[in-house]
Amino acid sequence: MKIQERTGAGNNRSSAPVQPTMGERLPSPPRERKPALAALAVLLILVGALGATMLVLRAGDRVEVVKVTSDVQAGESVAGKVASVLVADDAGVNYIPWTQVDTLKKLKAKSTIYAGTLVIGEMFGTEASVPAGKAIVGLSLKEGQYPQGIAPGDLVAAYQVGNNAGNNAGADDKTGSGATGSTGSADTPIVDDARVTKVPNGSDSTISSTNQRVTVIVDESDAAALTRAAAANAVALVKVPGN
Repeated sequence: MKIQERTGAGNNRSSAPVQPTMGERLPSPPRERKPALAALAVLLILVGALGATMLVLRAGDRVEVVKVTSDVQAGESVAGKVASVLVADDAGVNYIPWTQVDTLKKLKAKSTIYAGTLVIGEMFGTEASVPAGKAIVGLSLKEGQYPQGIAPGDLVAAYQVGNNAGNNAGADDKTGSGATGSTGSADTPIVDDARVTKVPNGSDSTISSTNQRVTVIVDESDAAALTRAAAANAVALVKVPGN
């Protein structure tokens, strides 16, 4: 009887699954492999590495060119106003190689070139071009008629000087001396914003032992008056604000 009771008791046990004991892991489902995504990831890594390599190689493909270190006015040479810099080589830009800087110094700027500009061939020629509405006037000045250290790029005012300077505020005098001057007076400049474009240096700097040649660019409307005064040797230059 006892054996049957035990057997009967065993038949009444629950069939619920046995829970894992502490420290045992549950079996994980098998991973689903995706070879297409893996291949795409590898491809992206290769493309990124190739792009980085191209950037490094391109950064190393540099050339030495000419840069202007201070303003160069129209008609002026770059002598003493240039430095070499390295830039990325670009066939679409006509940079001037540093190896040609000596040849460049023999040319003249066609227009104003500002400090920090990378020089390209189109900026220079054998002769400076005159901007529209402007005129270039040459002056021969005695010592005392121009400031010491005058140089290309300086902004100056041109005043009439001499015995007839005070007569120009009114009509011409009876001797006609006013015809050689300008429409200004001794207190009014003939030109108040002339830009010096050339001051020869060395043996070419003077016409005689006392005269200095200076070339300026002025408004076309002021050119005739300045030329007349210059022909009478009655012009003095003064530096004005803006230099």
